[in-house]
Amino acid sequence: MNLETALKEAMTVDGAIGVAVVDYESGMSLGTLGGGQGLDLDVAAAGNTEVVRAKNRTLATLQMNDTVEDILITLGQQYHLIRPMASSSGSLFLYLALDRGRGNLALARHALKRIEAELEV
Repeated sequence: MNLETALKEAMTVDGAIGVAVVDYESGMSLGTLGGGQGLDLDVAAAGNTEVVRAKNRTLATLQMNDTVEDILITLGQQYHLIRPMASSSGSLFLYLALDRGRGNLALARHALKRIEAELEV
């Protein structure tokens, strides 16, 4: 699946507010869809880059031979899911923001896993 299709698929998840594919080496989005007044996806991409970098540094410091499957940030009104892409040589992640009242976290995680597996960047 190409990038545009992947972004559209992610936006079909119930409660989806916005989605991005982000290069966490540069902090830049390769593509975004959704977002808007309450969610600037480019700013979120840059901020979440720091989250991914910090977690990877922590794993290295702890000498844990493991990888991050996903990271969940729970806000009062939203869920923010970050899923590093194993198929991208470790430099890309999927980011999905969900409305907490309309979204189903388990289904969203499952959808991101499927999209990651099918996405070719």
